[in-house]
Amino acid sequence: MMLAHKIALDPNDVQETYFLKAADVARFAYNWALAEWQRQYDAWKADPTLPKPSEAALRRQLNAIKRDAFPWMLEVTKNAPQMAIIHLGRAFQNFFAGTAEYPTFKKKGRHDSFTLTNDQFTVKGRQVHIPKLGWVRLHEPLRFVGKVVERTVSRTADRWFLSITVELPDPPVVRRENQAVVGVDWGVSALATLSTGEKIAGPKAYAHALHKLRRLSKQFSRQMEAAKVRAGLEPGQPIPNGMHIPWSKNMVKIQRRIARLHARIANIRADALHQLTTMLVERFDVIAIEDLNVAGMLKNHQLARRMADRGFGEFRRQLEYKATQRGKLVIVVNRWYPSSKACSACGYTILKMPLAVREWTCPACHTRHDRDVNAAIN
Repeated sequence: MMLAHKIALDPNDVQETYFLKAADVARFAYNWALAEWQRQYDAWKADPTLPKPSEAALRRQLNAIKRDAFPWMLEVTKNAPQMAIIHLGRAFQNFFAGTAEYPTFKKKGRHDSFTLTNDQFTVKGRQVHIPKLGWVRLHEPLRFVGKVVERTVSRTADRWFLSITVELPDPPVVRRENQAVVGVDWGVSALATLSTGEKIAGPKAYAHALHKLRRLSKQFSRQMEAAKVRAGLEPGQPIPNGMHIPWSKNMVKIQRRIARLHARIANIRADALHQLTTMLVERFDVIAIEDLNVAGMLKNHQLARRMADRGFGEFRRQLEYKATQRGKLVIVVNRWYPSSKACSACGYTILKMPLAVREWTCPACHTRHDRDVNAAIN
């Protein structure tokens, strides 16, 4: 079983500059390899005698030319460009397997990161040693003891993090005579409703930060329009391809404030989901959840924002790996099962029930139901 521990880093100015350089090198190597892959693939289609592009061949090709063509790559660890090309190879594998879209070029400032391998990495207590940089402070020690597979240094807003992937032995399957069972109904009004009758409200992080986010976004938009006018464009005119609009210092400040606000929203949401999923796997042995059509719900403009703010996909991911870690069982119920419309007392099913109906009475047995609790029981 693979587990990742994401730890905040506390770099000084020199170390942060190194991180930025390494992330730039990784992004450049990824984009260079993607362009080369496309060029070599087109050449192979025109002439099948030529070799097909591959991740290993692209790594050898970059190693052969980087000292002369890209000498600035040598300022950071060799893992930064090499692992970026390996990740590109995995992206193509996922694309050919039909589980992902075609790889796209990376942009500066978005998902800045670089990856290290086992021989280029050491963790001791609350410090990590990075090649050509030295020791960097960690906010906490590594929680898991096992075989370290991969380490990635990444940036979220203006903070740097270290994600360490550890391979742990699979936990033993625990069989209990009396198992505690719970049904969990995922909702909009409440984060989750349990078949025990408990309702977890949830923080609604995005909704609470929406006013501030809109204000900052409008402020940045006005500054961008002013910068476009200074560059010679008409107000409202789109930026032509290849044209660079220089940002002012105030634009950089506002962009960082927006990034920090988005990071805070994500952290609040993740914290609520971690507390909920940990509580479920500690209290219950069998947990039943619904296989929601999240993509379809996000197309409903009246539900999309609140549904995205709940984070059902992350809830299911956390619940499944925590249940596996503790030897618990998660059952995913078919999305077409009428859990809300079926009476949990007698089984009578109502044909239609609008989403606005939160309580209803069974016509057969006259039992009064709360819609979410009834669904959780079913």
